[in-house]
Amino acid sequence: MSHSKVCIVCKKSSEETPVTKFHYKDSTFYICPQHLPVLIHKPEELVGLLDGADTLQGG
Repeated sequence: MSHSKVCIVCKKSSEETPVTKFHYKDSTFYICPQHLPVLIHKPEELVGLLDGADTLQGG
């Protein structure tokens, strides 16, 4: 069974929407275009979804 490529926020798969892969703390994650601004500007909203998100700074 392969790993699902799903947005860490909305859980939509790459079959439903484009997703972008990113690496953080030696792990691979996916995020969709709708939620990419959250990762960039408001990473605190990812607390509970991304380990260590509380230490990230938004741009």
